[in-house]
Amino acid sequence: MKYDTDIIIVGGGLNGCAAALALAQIGQDVILIDAQPKEILVDPAFDGRGYALALTTKNMLNVLGVWADVAGNSCPMLDIKVSDGRAGVGASPFFVHFDHTELEEGPMGYMLEDRFLRQALLRAIGESPAIRHLDQTTVMDQTIDVAGVSVELADGKTLSSKLLIGCDGRKSQVAARAGIKRSGHDYNQTSLVCAIKHALPHNNTAHQFFMPSGPLAILPLNDNTSSIVWTETTERAAEISVMNDADYMTCLRPCFGDFLGDISLKGGRFSYPLNLTLADRFVDHRLALVGDAAHGVHPLAGQGLNLGLRDIAALTEVLANAARRGEDIGTVNVLQRFQQWRRFDTAASVTSTDTINKLFSNDNSLLRTVRDLGLGLVNATPSLRRSLMRQAAGLTGDLPKMLQGKMV
Repeated sequence: MKYDTDIIIVGGGLNGCAAALALAQIGQDVILIDAQPKEILVDPAFDGRGYALALTTKNMLNVLGVWADVAGNSCPMLDIKVSDGRAGVGASPFFVHFDHTELEEGPMGYMLEDRFLRQALLRAIGESPAIRHLDQTTVMDQTIDVAGVSVELADGKTLSSKLLIGCDGRKSQVAARAGIKRSGHDYNQTSLVCAIKHALPHNNTAHQFFMPSGPLAILPLNDNTSSIVWTETTERAAEISVMNDADYMTCLRPCFGDFLGDISLKGGRFSYPLNLTLADRFVDHRLALVGDAAHGVHPLAGQGLNLGLRDIAALTEVLANAARRGEDIGTVNVLQRFQQWRRFDTAASVTSTDTINKLFSNDNSLLRTVRDLGLGLVNATPSLRRSLMRQAAGLTGDLPKMLQGKMV
């Protein structure tokens, strides 16, 4: 059978772009399909959105040839402080302090604004002769059989390939059309996301305050600015979202505190309803799901994008090894190696974030005592603290080569 390309990727977000670059590096021709226009994705305006990139994610971006393009705009996270707290009361005296000097490899991670990462990925895609990027293009249907995959586009055209990869988010239509069901639940929480300008320097320190309604993350960006992921109950978040900027800040200040001096809103405001969603399987014949299309986790640990890139690194390595052996990269036998590699790590991340959120997102006095003592114990136990730091940096588990900074 003659194919239009080796691999079709549906979804042109960060995961889709990274997957296209990774697969092009191992000699695969790729068509990347995105419903949005490129002009929206390359908008240079600051909007307040940012990502916490694990150290291993930085390694992968380096392998993809992207890190040099964004390094100057990144902000290393040298310290992370985790504590219980209440709005207007402040943090509990029991906390965990993760100090980057306890890691031989360097900072635990980096903060990077969404606009810089998207622009760098799209520039790299535009320079790759192996990638054909179709923006403003919608997939209406897909057909998968023994011979290959074909997708029908909204304009009536069809494209064929050996493999279809779904990078189309938590409501993945690629998964739905393949009959892949999902499990999970709603958290009755919404994350309010923005950026805050503050008078005092953050000293490259990230803070995670666990409030009764949900966690508040304060993540360092450049120029005395921090990215905020502020989780409230869905009902309260809906009330806050419709407020003007002044009232919004009046609600945020008691949660944020005054440890960084005067604060003001910088850029836009966003809100994201939170839920847990896990695909029953990550692969099918000639089909693979990565990122949120496979698993959507609570953002409290900032691992969503990192998990997606781990998927991509593992899938790329599996496909590269299969191609070298002369195997058909779209067969279930090949793709199940990827699923086996990623399923345990994903399940562990889903379970841990879900459990932590349930343990901390309440005002139960008994649980508050237990978790405060737990945080104090972790902080007083160097070996446990370093183990958690390595996990946060993405340095644990069976790491694909790209996450180690190596070519596949």
